Amino acid sequence: MARTLEKNQWETYLDNVAKHLGAELVEIEVAGINLGDQIETEWVPLIGISYDPKDDVVSVAVEGAEHLIRKPAEIVVEDNVDGLHWIDIKDGDGNQHIVRLKTPLALPAG
Repeated sequence: MARTLEKNQWETYLDNVAKHLGAELVEIEVAGINLGDQIETEWVPLIGISYDPKDDVVSVAVEGAEHLIRKPAEIVVEDNVDGLHWIDIKDGDGNQHIVRLKTPLALPAG
């Protein structure tokens, strides 16, 4: 089930995701009124993901690239008993940055 994270949860949640990464493959899709739908990366290893509250930026590091989302406005995640399926980050301009995992990432409860 999809759920919206409170802003004060972003840093801890994304740090927890990064801590449990193995060899997860991700696709990053960017969608917006002025952009249309674009696949930024297609099934590449996810190296890390974090939120820096000081600079107000989410960083998604994949093999060979870093995808930055400045001034994020909302983070929605799809996580359930199977694990984390995707993270949808809406930026300040209303664009969506969807980090989709090829297989769910198991996260500890809590």
